[in-house]
Amino acid sequence: DTCCHEERMGMVAKYLREELPGIYVLQLKIGETEFDDFLNTVRLHPDKQIETVCRMIKEDPLLADGYNAIGWSQGSQLLRGLAQRCPEPRMKTLVTMSGQHQGVYGIPACDPVTTQNCENIRRALNYLVYLGVIQRSIVPATYWHNPLDSKAYVNGSSYLADINNEKYINQTYIKNLQSLENFVMVKYENDTAVIPKESAWFGFYKNGESSEIENLHESDLYISDRLGLKQMEKDGKLHFLSNNWTHLGFDWFWFKENIIDQFFR
Repeated sequence: DTCCHEERMGMVAKYLREELPGIYVLQLKIGETEFDDFLNTVRLHPDKQIETVCRMIKEDPLLADGYNAIGWSQGSQLLRGLAQRCPEPRMKTLVTMSGQHQGVYGIPACDPVTTQNCENIRRALNYLVYLGVIQRSIVPATYWHNPLDSKAYVNGSSYLADINNEKYINQTYIKNLQSLENFVMVKYENDTAVIPKESAWFGFYKNGESSEIENLHESDLYISDRLGLKQMEKDGKLHFLSNNWTHLGFDWFWFKENIIDQFFR
């Protein structure tokens, strides 16, 4: 997807402007054209995307007093990375739609539970995704999470393992994330593109497993509070929502009732 396609993100931006008169909506376009933006979505490493966006929002006087952010799909974990790495101006509310906060272990629309070839594909990809050239040139590889080999994942992941504080504990990441007023995570129950879909809520396969899933509260990430999420939940800042959408689904009335009316009024 791109920042501004009139039938996708452009449509959402249009609805937001109509629903909240006077609101300023910045659609994050990385590159000169929509095509550039699309290519950068796939090819430009998340670190560079975040650096670019951080510079954009710092230079925008209309965002000087803070802003709210909405991310779709991989934009979810990229905007979380922005919150953790770029504290000024301050992100107030972060909404993530069908994100992959614990990464993915599978390819879209290829169910490894019911289709053996899909299982074979993801195991084969384990040998490729952490190669430096792949990490540098294919964005989804940077949040590929191999649950069968945690050492390979932590050492090889050039983005997700970092922002999830798995390489080492970055206290600045914790401080910046906890400065959010609200962190809203929306899971799509009929999502077949994000494997597992529970990643939208920081759920993932158990360590050493490729079928059994643990939720956020069962994970070491939460129990050890490695990212500060446990404290955020105690402070009432975490919000877990779900709907019955597919990965590309969207219903404005649900979005208005559950997101806009609850967090943006």
